[in-house]
Amino acid sequence: MNQAAERPALPDHLSIDPRSPHYHAAVFEHDIGIRFNDKERQDVAEYCISEGWVKVPAGKALDRKGQPLLLKLKGKVEAFYP
Repeated sequence: MNQAAERPALPDHLSIDPRSPHYHAAVFEHDIGIRFNDKERQDVAEYCISEGWVKVPAGKALDRKGQPLLLKLKGKVEAFYP
């Protein structure tokens, strides 16, 4: 039960990209689960709970800076600690 008390609250908007203003290093010290439209997703790069969207990589496609191209999917988003 001590581990649950030490975990930071999950933010409304979170990104895995360290260059993003929505990146929070303290949150990534723990495992995070994302449920999108009642299915768990393992490939989420960014999410926003209040706006109801997730961004996932579009296959192996890369942008001109070498970062994966992201698709924005809309639906019901839930973030949780497993």
